[in-house]
Parts: sequence; structure tokens; C-alpha cells
Amino acid sequence: MKVYHHPLSGHSHRVRLFLSLIGADAEFVHVDLAKRAHKEPAFLELNPFGQVPVLVDGDNVVSDSNAILVYLATSLGKTAWLPASPAGAAAVQKWLSVAAGEIAYGPAAARLITVFGAPLNAEEVIARAHVVLKRVDDALAASPWLAADHPTLADVALYGYIARAPEGFVDLAPYANVNAWLARVEALPGFVAFQQTPAGLAA
Repeated sequence: MKVYHHPLSGHSHRVRLFLSLIGADAEFVHVDLAKRAHKEPAFLELNPFGQVPVLVDGDNVVSDSNAILVYLATSLGKTAWLPASPAGAAAVQKWLSVAAGEIAYGPAAARLITVFGAPLNAEEVIARAHVVLKRVDDALAASPWLAADHPTLADVALYGYIARAPEGFVDLAPYANVNAWLARVEALPGFVAFQQTPAGLAA
């Protein structure tokens, strides 16, 4: 397997983290976003959307970080991470949608401003970040993990951009349950950290 990635991409980190948690090997191919390698024809053949990460597994090419997580969990038989029951699968999918929606447009977007210079409205995206963090914090008040009584793809998908939210000037101090959950994820065997940058509150 090959994973085309960038170390400062939270979407890429989801895939790297999950592979490490399940002890699966992959070759990581660095895509230089600063040089716009993700917009070059060779890369666009892998992913016409021009985004990392992309997984190449034999003849299968899978783009979108959440789709890659699902592919890995199902193809490698890691059923605990993606429960097969209708209720269990739906619980995970709900949080994958949050990762692709509220997290992407909240804490991830706030970090895009400080780390990548994205021309976004900081006040607006930081406010959105606090809305979703409160909802995550509330959910974690009832359970140590987001979608089950054990870690699942839901936890993997949300971890990176929440952990690095302070890089986008999003303060995690008010969210005790979120901070405890971050520590639980970081204590999992095989955990690999998301590369930090000296930006925002982390500067």
C-alpha cells in the first residue's frame, strides 16, 4: 500500500494514525503542497479533486480520508473500529460526517488560516469551532469514546484537528471531556502524533 500525504494535513494524519493503531504497513509518499504537487497531472490522475491523502492498494485507488479509513477497516478485517451492526455503523458514520462538516469548517478551517495562510474569516471559523467542540464535549460526558464503548473510526477521524485546534487560536481549555478524550487517544498502543506547528496559541 502507498499513501500520498502531507505531514501537516490533518486528513493525512487520520490515515497515518489508523494504520499505526492497527499495525498495518504502508509506504508514505510526500506530496509537496507548497509546490502545488497535488495539482499536477500525475497526482490528479489519482485524485481529480487534487487533495491528500490518497491510498493506492494494488488496483484500488481510494481518495478522501474518511473513505480511506472505511476501506482499511473493512479490507483488513478491523471490525471493532467500524461495527457491522446497523446502529454501530450509523454511530460511526454520524461522526465521520461531523469530521467532514463541522470539524472541517471549524477547527480545521481556523488552523488553515494560521498554518497555510488561507483567506478565511477567523472570527467566523473560530466561533464555529467552539460550537462543535461543545457538542463533542457534551457527547463525551456520557461515554469515554464517541461512537461505542471502545475506540472506533469516529475517534480517529476527529482527533487530529481537535488536538491541533489551538494552532488556529481555538482554546481547548473549556472542554474537560475533550481533553480527557485526547489523552485517551494518545494513550492507545500504536498512537502516532500529528506534527505540531508553532502557530496560534501554540506559538
